[in-house]
Amino acid sequence: MTYCLIIDDSRVIRKVSRDIVESLDCRVSEAENGEAGLKACQNEMPDVILLDWNMPVMDGYSFLKALRSTPEGRSPKVVFCTTENGLDHITRALEAGADEYVMKPFDKDILAAKLQGLGVLSATHSA
Repeated sequence: MTYCLIIDDSRVIRKVSRDIVESLDCRVSEAENGEAGLKACQNEMPDVILLDWNMPVMDGYSFLKALRSTPEGRSPKVVFCTTENGLDHITRALEAGADEYVMKPFDKDILAAKLQGLGVLSATHSA
């Protein structure tokens, strides 16, 4: 079963994301900021991470740079899920090691397609 870590400071976004990802037969855990996300990754490295950009304590960009700097942190697929849609943000995210970029708000169809494209979900998990 695919293990997904959702890192977002919004409890509502985490709940909506959790509902979508669990409906795709993934096991889910949550973190409210990048620092908590790094701790969660030290406990168990996820297969995929849904990552917000703007968070207190440690933002998504700083989390991604820290994650990718560790040997085991190269393996998870990272999908930025954010309202930041500027080309400069997208470019920075991809250069820092993000695998995909999804604009909020997103739905099950969009997320399932992105995860299938990354090879995290099989086509049988489509919405």
